[in-house]
Amino acid sequence: MEKIVDNNFDVTFEFPSKPVPKTFGQFLYDHQTGQYMGRTLKNWGQLGLFYLVFYIGLAIGFAICMQGLLAVLNDQYPRYQLSDSIIGTNPGLGFRPFAEQVEKSGFIHFEANNETQTNYWINRINDFLEPYNNHSLLPGGGKNHVNCDFNQRAKNRNVCTFDLTRLEGCSVENGFGYKSSSPCVFIKLNRIYGWVPEYYDDVNALPAEMPADLVEHIKSLPEGHRKQVWMTCNGISPSDNEALGPVSYFPNRGLPSHYFPYTNQPSYLSPLVAVQFERPTAQRIIDIECRAWAKNINYVGRDRDRQGSTTFSILVD
Repeated sequence: MEKIVDNNFDVTFEFPSKPVPKTFGQFLYDHQTGQYMGRTLKNWGQLGLFYLVFYIGLAIGFAICMQGLLAVLNDQYPRYQLSDSIIGTNPGLGFRPFAEQVEKSGFIHFEANNETQTNYWINRINDFLEPYNNHSLLPGGGKNHVNCDFNQRAKNRNVCTFDLTRLEGCSVENGFGYKSSSPCVFIKLNRIYGWVPEYYDDVNALPAEMPADLVEHIKSLPEGHRKQVWMTCNGISPSDNEALGPVSYFPNRGLPSHYFPYTNQPSYLSPLVAVQFERPTAQRIIDIECRAWAKNINYVGRDRDRQGSTTFSILVD
């Protein structure tokens, strides 16, 4: 630093001078100042002590937060359930298969004579059904799966198995109908812990808007078999409904009561309804809505805030 003294004002001006170049070895250790990499040992010690205390405090704070979080969590059941939870009490509906591309996830398009296209959808369904076919993929190997019916429920944390051999026209042996221009779509109800359906099982108290074919189906069943979450699939518009053709449901027209409630049982698999569209009009996009029917499933048919149903489109070339 160069110093210049102005005697008229008794002021000393200091001008910075160019630093003396240092070699890398001098940077590592400067014999003149006793510094290691620009700091003395005391400076390095103070810096190290600061960061040591800082990270110890950070670790302690993180541990306290994690302990507080884990204290209110349970791996068996959620702290907030049903109406107290964000999910609420109105389960949504899902369907399979859907395309891998997000923008095409609600559009099923294939040519029945094109083996590549039909095999794509068949493989998508097979991937989805793999845990249903191979219980070794489930926690505990699915050893707690038992056969159930309307007179026999699962007990002691066992779960009811879903029998794929009863899918008839929607079985893997039939290619899920895709090779015969009769595609199958699998409908499932999203899980909500502890939710129990309120069934339309009284034939004298069915809603007026329920489709006539479902009303007749419910009336044809024995009283003990009416405790199901019913499913209907129809065209969204009258022209879609006309183009849709006959619809079949396997293994039941609904989801039987012995699959409910879901309480985080190990190896639990959601029940399914396989919906087969037997003769949809070819070379026409058909918009379809599938709806779940239970007294405590609210239905809103608007696209923006749809509830109690799901939609997709089918095009068979």
